[in-house]
Amino acid sequence: MSTYMPKSNNVDRKWYVIDAAGRSLGRVAAQAAVLLRGKHKPVFAPHVDCGDHVIIINCDGAVLTGKKLFQKCRYRYTGYIGHLKTIHYDHLMATKPEKAMELAVKGMIPDTTLGRKEMLRLCTVKGTEHKHATQKPEFWEV
Repeated sequence: MSTYMPKSNNVDRKWYVIDAAGRSLGRVAAQAAVLLRGKHKPVFAPHVDCGDHVIIINCDGAVLTGKKLFQKCRYRYTGYIGHLKTIHYDHLMATKPEKAMELAVKGMIPDTTLGRKEMLRLCTVKGTEHKHATQKPEFWEV
């Protein structure tokens, strides 16, 4: 019996909407990463980009449990000596909640060329309105 190998040009891509209002940031990000990679499909293969498009709405309504809102930090390095930039998640969630969601999903996607292509299919929105209504996305329950 031979193993089925999906081809990248035979993949059917769907559009999904995930509502993050009142839900944990990490749980929404984990579900989005599964959809972006295509691990929910029976034809999943790790070497083929077989994932779907994901739109996450209400990113400003996502919650961080425990003391993570005040204790968790995001670090980035500019490349210059002594230029380590730190931003706390209470400030990040207040100013750019869609960036916080994008960073959470990016941490759950592999750091490969496939992962970079998968991240291009992610759309994060602060409110409820998104610009992909013509694709008729389905709601995905987390």
